[in-house]
Amino acid sequence: VAASAGLPDSRVDDVLAVVGLQEAARRRVVEYSLGMRQRLALASALVGEPGVLILDEPANGLDPEGIAWLRTFLRDQAAQGCTVLVSSHVLSEVQQTVDDVVIISNGSLVHAGPLSAISDAGQTRTIVRAPEADRLARLITEAARDDGEVHAAARPDGALVVTGMTAEQVGHLAFTEGCELHELTPDAADLEKVFLELTGGSE
Repeated sequence: VAASAGLPDSRVDDVLAVVGLQEAARRRVVEYSLGMRQRLALASALVGEPGVLILDEPANGLDPEGIAWLRTFLRDQAAQGCTVLVSSHVLSEVQQTVDDVVIISNGSLVHAGPLSAISDAGQTRTIVRAPEADRLARLITEAARDDGEVHAAARPDGALVVTGMTAEQVGHLAFTEGCELHELTPDAADLEKVFLELTGGSE
């Protein structure tokens, strides 16, 4: 790849070091694992020091350590001024890496904007466990009588799923009413949930 681009062999050594393949530089590619081939593909894309890096499912075949490395690598590339475009169906991983999101469904653009806007668009949910769960659910309902967007629903495991109130608001209410809590966990909208809501469950 370097030779076809008229680049020196030293550039090959540089990019193999960047992707952690310097020790395998003399091995035949057929002997590489899938994760190593993913790293080699990244090295090939980096040879010419591109200003825009376009990757399709770059985490495919990587082990957990490799995925963590890839996340740091992509953030570093962006920090150096490179525009990194990632196409992926692994939305939980995308959410930990990107700044902006483009969602396409059935060939049409559904959403484009900052990841923070996607998270903020999701409804606030809080998971609550309390010995007096029924009483707490009534307190939440009474405190939010004028706000129809607040609900407290019991799950089969006994936990309450409170929508429309933050964990801080639920905790303050429980404290002022003397209601003991065993769990108070914010359940922020994740990218996968928002994706399914925006696309109606299609891909």
